[in-house]
Amino acid sequence: MQRCKVIHLSRHAQGTHNEAFEKDKLAYTKVEYFDAPLTKLGWQQAQQFKQHNLTAHVVPQIVVTSPLSRCLQTAIAMYGGENMKPHEPMSMALMANGVAVTGHPAISSFGAPPFIAVEWCREHFGVHFCDKRLPVSTLKKNYPTIDFSNIVTDDDTWWTSDIRESTEELFERGRCFVEWLLDRQEQRIAVVAHSSFNWHFTRLFGEDCSPIVQKELQDGYSNCEMRSLILADKKPNLFVQRSPCDFVGGSIHYVPGE
Repeated sequence: MQRCKVIHLSRHAQGTHNEAFEKDKLAYTKVEYFDAPLTKLGWQQAQQFKQHNLTAHVVPQIVVTSPLSRCLQTAIAMYGGENMKPHEPMSMALMANGVAVTGHPAISSFGAPPFIAVEWCREHFGVHFCDKRLPVSTLKKNYPTIDFSNIVTDDDTWWTSDIRESTEELFERGRCFVEWLLDRQEQRIAVVAHSSFNWHFTRLFGEDCSPIVQKELQDGYSNCEMRSLILADKKPNLFVQRSPCDFVGGSIHYVPGE
């Protein structure tokens, strides 16, 4: 039986680094935009998607997100529950009080699908401070019910200040992500990721599609844009060659640069 998934692929909503980049083309390299969260406009974009989704009926069985704050916050605003009620314990929160730059109240996990954060779909990393993540120990406090168990190290050991991930490494990481998605039990999966990652990820497949469909699939993503696609493993052992991917504790572990 073929492995087949419906993937609802999104880019995060507007982050503070996106807003700053409009005036300062060096903003991404500045430390003040470290792990940039959403702007007020970004929150509005993601919440508008949620309202639209009430009629579009995109109902994922699981939400997979990059561990960078702008993606975590976008995913929560798009697919999370309502604001926490006074009687709800904070252990049920998808996001704690005041985590977002907007000072947004805590958001409940009640009625929401499971959320899992993975390094596979994080942004093209290195040099740009906006693409360096917070320690997992901090993320767990900020986002109590999100599953961070697939992230191997507390600190961000992938990001370096002087070396940017190569295009070849990013494509290989995308292949590892494809394999990870195909191995999951869920059939309907929402993925919240980043512009450069989505650009590379969508170029791993679609060669048998028409030019029009390829363009629709592979064109750049705007903030908070979602496209749905069917990911099918039509060839046995299509991604069997995983030179930088190892299985660690039941999950795939990527080693940059190997």
